[in-house]
Amino acid sequence: MSSSPLLTELVEALRCLPGVGAKTAQRMALHLLERDRDGARRLAEKLAAAAERIGNCERCRTFSEERVCPLCANPARDASLLCVVETPADQMAIEQATAYRGKYFVLLGRLSPLDGLGPKELGFDLLAARLAEGEVRELIVATNPTVEGEATAHMLSQLARQAGVRATRLAHGVPLGGELEFIDRGTLAHAFSGRQNL
Repeated sequence: MSSSPLLTELVEALRCLPGVGAKTAQRMALHLLERDRDGARRLAEKLAAAAERIGNCERCRTFSEERVCPLCANPARDASLLCVVETPADQMAIEQATAYRGKYFVLLGRLSPLDGLGPKELGFDLLAARLAEGEVRELIVATNPTVEGEATAHMLSQLARQAGVRATRLAHGVPLGGELEFIDRGTLAHAFSGRQNL
């Protein structure tokens, strides 16, 4: 137990971060106070600024300081391709690892009734309106291969079909460089059932 109520509050506040338990939060707080007070001030300043000024793009829902994010505003991006991802982190991963030059729609989650996340919370109405504009020709569904991600993908494909838009799904299966004997059963079964012509 700390003799400083403020230190206790700081440790508790740090526990809101994913994967940060009591010990890790305590270690972070003590490090900032013992060794890096300038870093603590900078962190507090940037966190406050981000919480105040970063919102969501009105077009794709990713994080942005502007009403329309730079990717949506970029006329060089292919507006006929729309990739649907669960999170801004998924969007960043695709941008960094692929040559994809289309646009995005960020769900900010996946269907999960137990967590109160339904079609309304995921922006399906905004996505339907975007598909109805007629500019999108292919909806690339890039949700994660979880039970919730697959349910979300199914609803997205129905939404695309209603709008007359082609829906595609990212391939899943054996990773490049992977060896079959080390692949888990579910992944291997999914890859085997989704095999393609050579």
